[in-house]
Amino acid sequence: MSKITTELLLERAVPRSTRLRKIETLNLSKLQLKTGDLDPRLFSRLRHLQKLDLSDNLLDKFPNSLTLPDLRVLNCNNNKLEDVTALKQFPLLEELTYENNVYLTLNDDYKVMFLLQNLRLLNGKDITKLANHVRRVNSRKLTSKVTAHWEKFFRDQLPEKYTPEQVKSIKKKFLKSVQTNVVYGPSSLSEFTRWRVKMIAEEFLAYSLGLELNSDSEPEEKTDENEEESTESPREAAEDVAQVGDFSSYISNVTVTPSKRKRNHSKSSPGNKRSKTQANTEEEDVSAEPLHFLQCHSKGNSREDFKTQLWSCVFEPVLDSGARKDPIVSSSRTVATCGGESVCLIDCETGTVLKKYKVATEEFFSVAWTTLTMVISDSRKKAHNILAAAGRRGIVKLIHVAADFCYGEIKAHKKPIATVCFSPTQETHLFTASYDKRIALWDIGIPDCDYNFKASQLLVLETASIPLRIALVPTCPEQYLLAGCENGCFAWNIKLDKGQKSRPFEAIFQFPDEESMTTSHRVDGLAFLNDDVVVSKSSKPGCIYLWSWSRSFDAKGKGCQRTMSAVILAELEWSTTDMSYLTLSTCPAREYVFCGDEKGSVWMYNLSSHTTAWGSAKGKRSERRISPTQILKWPELRVNGEQPPEILVNNVVADPAFTYLVVLTSVNITAIWKKS
Repeated sequence: MSKITTELLLERAVPRSTRLRKIETLNLSKLQLKTGDLDPRLFSRLRHLQKLDLSDNLLDKFPNSLTLPDLRVLNCNNNKLEDVTALKQFPLLEELTYENNVYLTLNDDYKVMFLLQNLRLLNGKDITKLANHVRRVNSRKLTSKVTAHWEKFFRDQLPEKYTPEQVKSIKKKFLKSVQTNVVYGPSSLSEFTRWRVKMIAEEFLAYSLGLELNSDSEPEEKTDENEEESTESPREAAEDVAQVGDFSSYISNVTVTPSKRKRNHSKSSPGNKRSKTQANTEEEDVSAEPLHFLQCHSKGNSREDFKTQLWSCVFEPVLDSGARKDPIVSSSRTVATCGGESVCLIDCETGTVLKKYKVATEEFFSVAWTTLTMVISDSRKKAHNILAAAGRRGIVKLIHVAADFCYGEIKAHKKPIATVCFSPTQETHLFTASYDKRIALWDIGIPDCDYNFKASQLLVLETASIPLRIALVPTCPEQYLLAGCENGCFAWNIKLDKGQKSRPFEAIFQFPDEESMTTSHRVDGLAFLNDDVVVSKSSKPGCIYLWSWSRSFDAKGKGCQRTMSAVILAELEWSTTDMSYLTLSTCPAREYVFCGDEKGSVWMYNLSSHTTAWGSAKGKRSERRISPTQILKWPELRVNGEQPPEILVNNVVADPAFTYLVVLTSVNITAIWKKS
């Protein structure tokens, strides 16, 4: 039996009424209503209803025939809506709100702007100007593109005398082709564009060939959009982005003093020059081309900001659980970057800033992704990507990216957080490494449908110095964690069944020094190349070490704080600078190592020809240093006719397939390269 009766409608009218046809304002909020409760036969009697409040219910869609011909104001906040196209049945609608419907995106905003010609306010904002653009300019350009696509590829396929079967066949091919190939606007609006293109194409065919028009287009698959704390839509974010370019020739000599932490500088100029051997590269051209240069982390959105340093980036994982088993397809082309007061999500192919999240008093140092399976309406479960961001304030922000909503924070440390990472096997387990000389393991919990969650601290790892980089051992990510710190490289046993909540390090590793082995050195780069090979960069100029975890760490030994010698497999040639905190990364699926330098260049090492030998039980150390496969030089860029200041590459990360390379700099420029 429906929850809505004539008596209920009369009672909830504002003011109360004695007849349905006299009701002009109706409040049906907070009644736990579902779509099936909206009876079209009953609602058809509300002929003069102008204001309807359906907020705080459980609606996932609207019935197609509610017949409210005079409806002007509609509130659908805090529901479970998945589609907005049924709202076209309210042509006089002037004000519409549907905030906190997690499955509605920016694409849905554009759909209602097109469908509702009288709409003035959407979610409390005046959209008159933008809506006119969507209805006129956007439609005109898409119509032109659709028509051109027909003329170029399909017109000649249709004979002068055609049968209904031929028309049906070519219509099917045309609709599929035009939705795939007609592109306009940012990728964040691709769903809306496909929806409009299909609609325009059907109208075009109906007019040109006399076909029947399909009035109810099928809803497209969703992507997702909406926001909190200080977030920007793709359109607003795009206005903040300076596309810096053009590049013509390469620059060679640059040095600079940045300011996150104090960097060491060589006192003698020869120490900063690259030796002849370092300039050599192996005979291979990776053929990566500069694609975009973005200035999207500016303080106060200033285009003159070339001081904000960018520190961390990580590619968003694909939600398809089947695909995630294959590292080659385990990420999208969307990357999260952080620096200064903001975190940005960038489409690497188009260079579009999809989303931007700001905290005015923060300086973000690190970001990390996880995928949580959350319970949604009707006890259904759905996977969502969650982004953790942390920095100077020692607080972890948890962002539900699909909803553009920062749903919570964890006050993890009293000092800045240098880096964060999620466990690959426990989706809610987050490690935070802080300047307080502690690494904490947190269970961030899974938020419910109202975003209530409970975080708890599971473990604290005591470090002898500030942890800069952390990595879980791939073969046993629930048992061992490795950390590069200001004063050495350490390992901890993180198994939770040990009972001891606060733990000292289990091992410290020795590395070659000028004449002997030493444990005391800054390790500012750390990553695994595969299940066993560790790549680390220390304060020894011009060198990156590759070493074996399994041959270096004695798991059978007893006691804590043991000293172990790292079994070196090879050394990589790198810049002779003694400047610190230019970190490295790996692309395990392609067996690549990447590291930027103090001159804006990216050093790339393809190690696929070496890893088999290293993996054997008697794998010997490579006798000579391995040269970079290629060094990508920083292109000469001009902003307002001038070159930007001298450039350091703080971080460089590739997606798992090594299609894109994202370079973060000390001068507020994100460079995106694409492998051709």
